[in-house]
Amino acid sequence: SNVFMYYGLSNFYQNHRRYVKSRDDSQLNGDNSSLLNPSKECEPYRTNEDKPIAPCGAIANSMFNDTLELYRIDNNTKTPITLIKKGIAWWTDKNVKFRNPTGDGNNLTALFQGTTKPVNWPKPVYMLDLEPDNNGFINEDFIVWMRTAALPTFRKLYRLIERKNNLQPTLQAGKYSLDIAYNYPVHSFDGRKRMILSTISWMGGKNPFLGIAYITVGSICFFLGVVLLIIHHKYGNRNTSADIPN
Repeated sequence: SNVFMYYGLSNFYQNHRRYVKSRDDSQLNGDNSSLLNPSKECEPYRTNEDKPIAPCGAIANSMFNDTLELYRIDNNTKTPITLIKKGIAWWTDKNVKFRNPTGDGNNLTALFQGTTKPVNWPKPVYMLDLEPDNNGFINEDFIVWMRTAALPTFRKLYRLIERKNNLQPTLQAGKYSLDIAYNYPVHSFDGRKRMILSTISWMGGKNPFLGIAYITVGSICFFLGVVLLIIHHKYGNRNTSADIPN
């Protein structure tokens, strides 16, 4: 089947309360007034050099920006594997929650005029991609990052490797090379980075945490049910009423 490429981070707490709130959903939805006047929740990543930051907030400022490229090696020849960068974000995020600012024309450079890039970004938001339907606030790498993770160790979808036909596996057995453009530092928070290749079945992808959590909670509920049943049969039929003398 199709193969999904993920990047993973550990010891990164995207669930911190101030971090989760550090965004402006109106700005991300293309509201022109919020573009130039972001929410105060974005502080201290609201403005830079007296210009509003687009997109503002700590979530956007910390966006993952390593570049991963996969190659197959045959007879010392590197053949690049086609990595699909579209279709990795949720449909509702891509088409409802995230929109670019509106105005005369479709020139994003002009639409974002008067704003500045996030502090840690090497380039502004309107230069994330050359394709207009995957640039600005609707860039799918950006959208995937903005959906915060619930646990400090998480993975996010990076690329899709499509199946070519039913006769051969998507990634045949052999030697592969992974080239990484290292841009994202993790030493400051003692983190780790990793790349994951995975497939999905009719039951979804592999996520052992959910299975372990369901089995644990179910076992506890079953144990408490047995204990309460024993208590009910042992003590529930006792006559607790007392005779009241005249």
